[in-house]
Amino acid sequence: MKTVLLFEFTVDKGSNTVNVRREFAANLNLVWDAWTTPELLDQWWAPKPYRTETKSMDFREGGSWLYAMISPANEKHWCKNDYHKIDGHKSFTALDAFCDENGVANQDMPRTVWTNVFSATGDKTLVTITAKYDSLADLEKIIEMGFKEGFTMALGNLDELLLTLNDNRDEE
Repeated sequence: MKTVLLFEFTVDKGSNTVNVRREFAANLNLVWDAWTTPELLDQWWAPKPYRTETKSMDFREGGSWLYAMISPANEKHWCKNDYHKIDGHKSFTALDAFCDENGVANQDMPRTVWTNVFSATGDKTLVTITAKYDSLADLEKIIEMGFKEGFTMALGNLDELLLTLNDNRDEE
């Protein structure tokens, strides 16, 4: 029987933010790696039936992650994260943008400032996520695009990946 872990998703229109608190049944190092390693991100970031493909990633302050979410029809939707602040195994902040395959931001689409905070809770890890938008209109556009549904599915993909990775580590 699967244990239900903490999952809170709230929209705060007063501060133009989405706040997510999500617990994972894995240790902090494994969860951190899943958020910061392109080979692992590619396995869970996109909501199914989409998949993620990293073009480049330099996980350091001033670095970036350029990736595509690829549809079942092989249509590529490009995004880029510019990493602003990283506190190893504790938190990172990045500015996300829809972009072209060269990382040039689409100025007609909202940008998101992601702040992810990681904390160990015994053999589990809590990730507290704040996604901040410049305006209420940007926040509402992202919500209308299905952000809650897509991100919820992606976090479920992460649950599955962590279970697999935990099982593989147990076998070693």
